[in-house]
Amino acid sequence: MSGAGERLVDSYALVVFDLDGVIYLIDQPIPGAVEAVARLHGEGRAVAYATNNASRRARDVADLLTGMGVQARPDEVLTSAAATAQLLGERLPAGAPVLVVGAEALRTEISEAGLTPVSTADESPVAVVQGYGPKVGWADLAEAAVAVRGGATWIATNTDRTLPSGRGPLPGNGALVAALATALGREPDEIVGKPAPELFATAARRAAEGRTLVVGDRLDTDIEGANRAGLDSLLVLTGVSDAAELLAAPSQRRPTYVSWDLTGLFDPTEVVRVPAPGADNGGWHVVAGADGWELSGSGRPLDALAALCAVAWGRHPAGPPGSASPEAAKALETLGLTS
Repeated sequence: MSGAGERLVDSYALVVFDLDGVIYLIDQPIPGAVEAVARLHGEGRAVAYATNNASRRARDVADLLTGMGVQARPDEVLTSAAATAQLLGERLPAGAPVLVVGAEALRTEISEAGLTPVSTADESPVAVVQGYGPKVGWADLAEAAVAVRGGATWIATNTDRTLPSGRGPLPGNGALVAALATALGREPDEIVGKPAPELFATAARRAAEGRTLVVGDRLDTDIEGANRAGLDSLLVLTGVSDAAELLAAPSQRRPTYVSWDLTGLFDPTEVVRVPAPGADNGGWHVVAGADGWELSGSGRPLDALAALCAVAWGRHPAGPPGSASPEAAKALETLGLTS
């Protein structure tokens, strides 16, 4: 898409949203998110929400969204906590003890899956499940380490390195999993949430014959997860991943489209396909050589980003791009790509 044509959303039967960094930031909706979801519902389009945050249950997430003015039902919400509990419930005998490292929501999901949540390694857990919880501390990790060394299977709900916040990225469950991995000298036996494809694949099955679009703010979870599930994706630049990270993205973390925010779902001038297809660079030209690479021309900053992606992903030039015109310099500044 390059500023004209049909709306992006018209090509899809279901839109699956990540939450943190896409719909809200901590406890405040991101500008335009409430209106975007309301517009989708008003047009009769199917919507789902997929979150790696294991500290809330689907009902709690739906209530949180509703309190922000975002229309949401519990059956539209898919969480890594629920998916992890379902997986363990299918694998373990009823009542099996599971050591839970995380929030109360994860303990409740484990209990409702027919298992017995426990808190110490002395209770002989057959599995350790680790999810994000703001009160997780050293004592919790110590019990998990003892249990895993004793033979318990170690399952992580997700490995997001950070959580977005109004003060910048904060440690996520991935940081806590890394601490335990350092102590144990190995990685978890299984990771359930994104970028594993199951959350998105489960949502996509609800679209029947129609196509599914995943909307996320993180290349390492949302976009890679969509790719692993075989789904198209839209990266919105309202959360964690930025233009610089996009240019450096390996193939498995490259989105189908990029937009500043959710307006790109409806406005063809606010979204771009990446990389720029063929010679259609929206008025921009990128030259790469031994001394670096340079952007020239004029047009939309998003088209400049698409043109830069084409060169970055094909030729892997070193360093940040330079500018050969005042328009190019302004576009790079808008994209946050100035050196």
